[in-house]
Amino acid sequence: MLGTFGVWGSHYEWAGKLGEIAELEALGYGTFWIGGSPEVSLVGQALDATKSITIATGIVNVWQTEPEAVAAEFHRLASDRFLLGVGVGHRQLDQAYEKPYEKLVGYLDRLDVPADRLVLAALGPKVLTLAADRTAGAHPYLVPVEHTAEARKALGDKLLAPEVTVVVDEDPDAARAIAREKLAIYFTLTNYVNNWRRYGFTEEDVQGSDRLIDALVAHGSPDQVAAKLRAHVDAGADHVAVQSLNGHYAELAGALGLRR
Repeated sequence: MLGTFGVWGSHYEWAGKLGEIAELEALGYGTFWIGGSPEVSLVGQALDATKSITIATGIVNVWQTEPEAVAAEFHRLASDRFLLGVGVGHRQLDQAYEKPYEKLVGYLDRLDVPADRLVLAALGPKVLTLAADRTAGAHPYLVPVEHTAEARKALGDKLLAPEVTVVVDEDPDAARAIAREKLAIYFTLTNYVNNWRRYGFTEEDVQGSDRLIDALVAHGSPDQVAAKLRAHVDAGADHVAVQSLNGHYAELAGALGLRR
């Protein structure tokens, strides 16, 4: 359903680029992930603009959209090309009046969507287990390949579809600068920072060190980036959602062997 490689793009940047999503489909990418807490209505627009690519949300924020409204839109679209991703967003950005895990469990209790058409944004062991128990699997964001290997163990045979950020640039310093600027907000978000600490990153690292950037962001030539994306597949990912910070999706498709 998803293919081995797809593209992840924030709805802020891609909402008006339906033709470009169709171009990604023609390049052979299996899924387009609409990211950045999108409205589910955007899924319908992307489905109408394409023929075979899966459209997924990465992710619908449980603090911003009621589950009944999400389920109603899901059933209205009635498309076998729609995969719904949901998650709890960020404590610093969302007004949370209950603990995120309890909020997510309660949301799932009220969400009338088949489990096999649903994935959770999951970083830590508790939510990965919830994803395995109650949904088709997990869609982690901004994780090192070591996380992919650990998530595979936690999920068993359930779907594992991490997002992987990339920069196509053979100058490491230039690539890191692009990544560091784009990812700056994440260095302030505790769910990501705490997850990186689980993998041995220090207080200095989690503010955007070269070591952290190199672990989170695949950069280099298209072939070098493709090799780093395949490393997630080798570690257990069923699907990798590629978010390129500087385009070059056609070159990446070629390096990944996707062109039809």
